[in-house]
Amino acid sequence: MNTPQIPQIVQQLFSAVTTPTLRRWVDGFLVAKRAKGLGKGTLARIYGPRLAHFVHYCEARNVTHLEAIDAGLIREYLLHLEEAGHNAGGVHGYYRVLKTFLRWYEAEAEPDGWRNPIRKVPPPKVPEEILEPVELDTVARLIAACDAGREGTRDRAILLTLLDTGARASELTGFDVDNLDAVTGALTIRKGKGGKGRVVFLGQKARKAVRAWLRERGDAPGALFCTDAGGRFTYFGLRAVVMRRARNAGITPAPPLHSFRRAFAINMLRAGTDLLTLQRLLGHADLSVLKRYAKQNTDDLRTAHALASPVDNANL
Repeated sequence: MNTPQIPQIVQQLFSAVTTPTLRRWVDGFLVAKRAKGLGKGTLARIYGPRLAHFVHYCEARNVTHLEAIDAGLIREYLLHLEEAGHNAGGVHGYYRVLKTFLRWYEAEAEPDGWRNPIRKVPPPKVPEEILEPVELDTVARLIAACDAGREGTRDRAILLTLLDTGARASELTGFDVDNLDAVTGALTIRKGKGGKGRVVFLGQKARKAVRAWLRERGDAPGALFCTDAGGRFTYFGLRAVVMRRARNAGITPAPPLHSFRRAFAINMLRAGTDLLTLQRLLGHADLSVLKRYAKQNTDDLRTAHALASPVDNANL
């Protein structure tokens, strides 16, 4: 007795019902990244929105299953981002997220006969640009704009901590009182980017500023730097602190939070810190990002040349 063949159209419909959609795979990816320790902020600000944007783009073109994505669709998507006004760095950011997602799917699902289309699409070229640090005289003006009250004492301590530790904004908002050794100035980052911990340090002036804040704050457990209501700062709340002090100081535009981290890097280098030590203090997995942080400006290059000029240092 011959088994009746299932019509091809029925097989296709059955496959569509039983195969998880692209949207479901994205959900699974975000859960997996969260389980591996990726920060909520990174998921909420970067991975989630960028993948949601890609899913919306695919669904608008009737692509609802992951294995229907091909290299041509990815190239069209990157062009779409560029035409929508994203700069080269922004397009590259979307590409990196998509690449991470597709490689995760490749390892997670192990699909038979499927070739990852992202392997055929090279990353967009990004012009190498100098990441500008906040100038030290700008920080001095911001600090001078902090009054002598509780809020001013806190904001002064925040500004000095950002500059003197090189901590990311998300790391600073995550500091608890018990992360600080008020005597040595050591600050323990329990979970930095990628779930990695490290120790950063406050110098003498920054330690004094933080101790002054702790006298105002009290010794209750919880966030080291707290809002007026006693809660933990969000990224945007911390940004508002810098913007308010910039406005008071007449500084336009207000320096980005990340520019304090860049200033930490370049000024530590200028003071003679070696790259490997700086890499550990910043919590970078390798030196590639640090090289962009520490890109020397014209004055640095001119000074280096003046000290080591072959002609000036020779009897010619």
